[in-house]
Amino acid sequence: MMTPKLTLLCPTVAFCLSLLTGMPTAAESPNPETRIMKLESTAFSHQGEIPSRFTCDGGDASPPLKWSDLPTGTKSLALIVDDPDAPDPTAPKMTWVHWVLYNLPADATGLPGAVKADNLPSGTRQGLNDWKRTGYGGPCPPIGQHRYFHKLYALDVLLPDLGEPNKLTLEQAMQGHILGKTELVGVYQRGKR
Repeated sequence: MMTPKLTLLCPTVAFCLSLLTGMPTAAESPNPETRIMKLESTAFSHQGEIPSRFTCDGGDASPPLKWSDLPTGTKSLALIVDDPDAPDPTAPKMTWVHWVLYNLPADATGLPGAVKADNLPSGTRQGLNDWKRTGYGGPCPPIGQHRYFHKLYALDVLLPDLGEPNKLTLEQAMQGHILGKTELVGVYQRGKR
C-alpha cells in the first residue's frame, strides 16, 4: 500500500514505471496522426533575409512557398502575410498586411514565385491588403529592418464567399475552424548591402 507522500509522486503504476524505465506512458506516447505543419520557401530561410526581387525594390513578386504535413481533416487553407513592425521597428504602431488568401484547396502543396491571380490554385479567393487591393504587395519598410510573417492556416471548412475580406474579416470567419497553423518569417531592410 502506498503512503500519501508516495501517491503524490507516483499517482499511477504506469507513471511510476515510466519514471523507472524512461518509457513514456500511453498518454505521453507520440501519436502517429499528429503532424506539425511546415511552411518553407526556396527564396529565404526562416528568419532569413527576403531577396529584393520579392520587395518593392525589385519586381515586387510573391516568393515561392511550399507546405506539407497538413492536419487530418483539412478542407481548405488560408494565407496571411503581414508586418508587425510598421512603420518603425523601434516604435511599431500597426501591423501592415501584405497578402490575404483563403479557400486554397487542401490538396495544394504550395504557390510558385510571382504567382498571379489567374495562376492561383482553383477556388482560391483573394482578400484586400493594406494598400486596399488584392494580390501580393512586397516588403517596403520606410525605416529599419522589419519582420514579415507568412502565416498558413489549415481549416476544417471551405469558407463561404467573403468577397474581398481584409485580414480582420478573414480571421473572424476562421474562428473555431483552425486545425493547425504554421509560419515562416523573413526580414528585410531597404538599402542594406
